[in-house]
Amino acid sequence: MPHDFVPPFRLKADSPTLSLDIHDPRFYADPWSTYAALHASAPRFFWEEEGKWFFAAYSDVNALLRDRRFGRQILHVASREELGLPEPQPHLADFDRIESFSLLELEPPAHTRLRTLVNRAFVSRQIDKLSPRIAALCHQLIDGFAGKGEVELLKAYAEIIPVTIIAEMLGVPQEAAPDLLDWSHRMVRMYMARPTRETEDDANQASADFAAYLAGIIDWKRQNPADDLLTQMITADRDGQRLSEEELISTAALLLNAGHEATVHQIGNAVALILSQDADPAALFADDRTTTLTVEECLRRAAPLHLFQRIALEDVVLEDGIAIKRGERIGLLLGAANVDPQRFTDPMAFRPDRDEGANLSFGAGIHFCIGAPLARLELKIALPILFQRLPGLRLKAAPEVKDSFHFHGLERVELVW
Repeated sequence: MPHDFVPPFRLKADSPTLSLDIHDPRFYADPWSTYAALHASAPRFFWEEEGKWFFAAYSDVNALLRDRRFGRQILHVASREELGLPEPQPHLADFDRIESFSLLELEPPAHTRLRTLVNRAFVSRQIDKLSPRIAALCHQLIDGFAGKGEVELLKAYAEIIPVTIIAEMLGVPQEAAPDLLDWSHRMVRMYMARPTRETEDDANQASADFAAYLAGIIDWKRQNPADDLLTQMITADRDGQRLSEEELISTAALLLNAGHEATVHQIGNAVALILSQDADPAALFADDRTTTLTVEECLRRAAPLHLFQRIALEDVVLEDGIAIKRGERIGLLLGAANVDPQRFTDPMAFRPDRDEGANLSFGAGIHFCIGAPLARLELKIALPILFQRLPGLRLKAAPEVKDSFHFHGLERVELVW
């Protein structure tokens, strides 16, 4: 945290309640300075504008991600009427339909059943088989711009790699990639703080179009099975049960969205971070161990996902007497946990040889990111190849950070060499 940094929040003198504008550039452009101030003064706080408790300490975030008294949803154990929740909004019917069957939103036993049917495709021994294809794609993309001396990294490289790989895994035609990216970007905007009605309508239309496309692909796969994940999901059987049409559509949409959205930002964030340091890329990626440590440090220090929310499934009293009522949400600051000085030595420093245990960029507990092995592999291949192919790589200009706290990413990453 800079010595002259003035935290963009106001903390009440008599309680851990603070006021913070989520759209304040001092916050979203450099959340880590704010996190440092929070760790020093209020690692557990009630955020007035958001109306809920937030947790920044690694120990709290890690524990609460695993705490079964909290879940991603609550309607499996309580009714809307009982909780005093409003009825679903008709203008979000298509978006809600996909969300209601999402692996990310379900709780056991539905979550356990669905994750078991999907998980085998994402174990490391299966994912490692993709290495040659990922490397070939990286080289192919760089071949297209290496001679130009400059590139906008996100559009030309970071976006294409993960969406191509996850689409190939699922068995979705490559020509659909532009539509997949468009639908995904529009749906993900719903996870931003207080989306507008225009954003909601647009996300709902994207959801409807996405679901219709996937329904057609699923129907075709039933008649033309292949060696791909979508066929496996269609035919997967657990105790005589198979995925329903709604579960297939929702799971395919989630894998396509989550399978590239965060990785795009992580590639961009990592490249910008590395180039801002006095570091030698040849040393960062000298061998498998140094590459692994460098990737983990980039995940820790430049995570794309900064916030994960959970809902209390029962009345809960936490440390310091913090009372969370059944049905209330809490905010877990993954990005803040990753720079907790109680967990990491000199946490704001980029130390590519750091080996101090797991970061929380992929979450923890039953909702730990199912695609983590794939994301890590893509980073371990895409980053070294980029720096090896383009010696002298540097930033053309300081990247502008998106006004989107939930997903911490860059508007553009313009590079020259």
